[in-house]
Amino acid sequence: MKLSDFHYDLPPELIAQQPLGERTASRLLQIDSAGTSTDDSTAKIVDGVFADVLSLIQPNDLLVFNDTRVIPARLFGIKETGGKVEVLVERVLDDHTLLAHIRASKSPKADTLLTLEENIQAKVLGRAGQNGSLFKLEFVDDLTVLQLLEQYGHIPLPPYIERTDSDDDKERYQTVFADKPGAVAAPTAGLHFDDGIMQALKEKGVAMAHVTLHVGAGTFQPV
Repeated sequence: MKLSDFHYDLPPELIAQQPLGERTASRLLQIDSAGTSTDDSTAKIVDGVFADVLSLIQPNDLLVFNDTRVIPARLFGIKETGGKVEVLVERVLDDHTLLAHIRASKSPKADTLLTLEENIQAKVLGRAGQNGSLFKLEFVDDLTVLQLLEQYGHIPLPPYIERTDSDDDKERYQTVFADKPGAVAAPTAGLHFDDGIMQALKEKGVAMAHVTLHVGAGTFQPV
């Protein structure tokens, strides 16, 4: 099997830049291969909407939800030289330090002071991560890193969303069961569940469990 086996054409106009008004109105492709083994020629393909999932899941089935919550992990600012810089948080280490990807015309060196969103001071402590791909930053503020991000940060939309983030994204780029902050990308399969379908699943007798997996920026990288 080769990676090229999975190549296909995807017209840009089919990549939605805004979410639908209703979460459950998103399209759902169902492949019913019941009764087949290695031969998939008899598989039935149904093109529906996500609300149809209620009829596909049976009582006593178990659904496992990722309850991570996306943090506003993108910050914009300048270096001491005046050069522009973009910070994408990868992982919060403690109340005042984190690991981040930094995009700039020239990578900042250790002890460089960054001014982010006009009000936040962050000091570059050095490189970190595999092959030094991340930067360790220390934030000089009375507020914690998470508090600063909630107040000043931008939702890190995927690169195929070619628009700036909006206030609406803080709610729509979040699952309805999001609870524990730490992800920089949403567990996207969960975005289509709304409160109504969650309640309907409970009433149907579907079992539910939760795990926490903070999705990192690596999910944006090509294979």
